[in-house]
Amino acid sequence: MSDSEHYDPLTPRRSKSADTQERRMPRGVVIRLFAYLVAGHVIAAFLFLLFTVAGKG
Repeated sequence: MSDSEHYDPLTPRRSKSADTQERRMPRGVVIRLFAYLVAGHVIAAFLFLLFTVAGKG
């Protein structure tokens, strides 16, 4: 049996060494996403505090 009998043109063959770039997000993107999420929650908490204090006054 040769490999051409089992060849499927719709399924791309991946090399074992070239899988790290396609599966994982770059480290800088992960750090930036985490920082934006933290900063967004801090700003939201601050605005919530402002509206809570202003509503009681």
